[in-house]
Amino acid sequence: MKSYEVSARTIEEAISNGLEHLGVSLSEVTVDILEEGSKGLFGLFGSRPAKVRLTLKEEENEESMAHALFEGTLDEEKPAPKKEEKKAAPKAEKAAPAAEAKQEKKTEEKAEKPAPKARKPREPKEPKAPAEPKEIVPAEQADRATAAGRAQEFLQELTKLMNVNVSVAVATDEEGNVRVNMEGDTLGILIGRRGETLDALQYLTSLQVNKGQNNYTRVTLDTEGYRAKREEALIRLANRMANRAQKTGRKVAMEPMNPYERRILHSALQDHPAVTTHSEGEEPNRHVVITLKQ
Repeated sequence: MKSYEVSARTIEEAISNGLEHLGVSLSEVTVDILEEGSKGLFGLFGSRPAKVRLTLKEEENEESMAHALFEGTLDEEKPAPKKEEKKAAPKAEKAAPAAEAKQEKKTEEKAEKPAPKARKPREPKEPKAPAEPKEIVPAEQADRATAAGRAQEFLQELTKLMNVNVSVAVATDEEGNVRVNMEGDTLGILIGRRGETLDALQYLTSLQVNKGQNNYTRVTLDTEGYRAKREEALIRLANRMANRAQKTGRKVAMEPMNPYERRILHSALQDHPAVTTHSEGEEPNRHVVITLKQ
């Protein structure tokens, strides 16, 4: 049986990622929860990822089952033997030597067959060596008087309080916006459930950078390439749900998402020939709905 282990911030997200990787539905697998995970204090400190194992279910051979049931029915419904007649005795005596000869022939054939070869025991696999911790190279320190420097200093102090050892690299684009990339968060502690922790850190950093400033500076946070990976996953999800809407002829309502993720879904399907998208509901439950074009 094929198994796949996957880790994520929550059990639900781990199962969803595993199903997407295997290309199957929940009814086709058996789910084993290896680690339930923990959100930690306020969803920020000491959180641990959830881990599950998805095992593909083996399809039963319906033909062999039907044959077994049919064969069992025949055994149960065999007619009772007829009463012996007076003239049956001589026939039984003649059949006895033939049955004995047939039994002796079967015994000889069994004796001539070679004994089955013993299977070699499987050699135990060597356990994999634990992965070495990723070396964190400190990023270049920016000028603390600039917006990028204030963002870097704030996040360095905050991640230290969270006991997350990361390198905080900052840069400023042509429009003056600050882009921050944090390397070393291999467990996704700074990301949180569906990026909620990362969005919260981005909001707090933006407040710190723009505190007492006349001009507003946009701050964007990322860690371990999460933003790009999430965007790719959402685009794949949008296309898969669009195909479902086409096959079923019904609208498909997505799960609630933040405005940034909803924009990705709308953008992914804006040129789709068969479906269109719109948003419904109120925050924080506002979600994207995929419908067929009229």
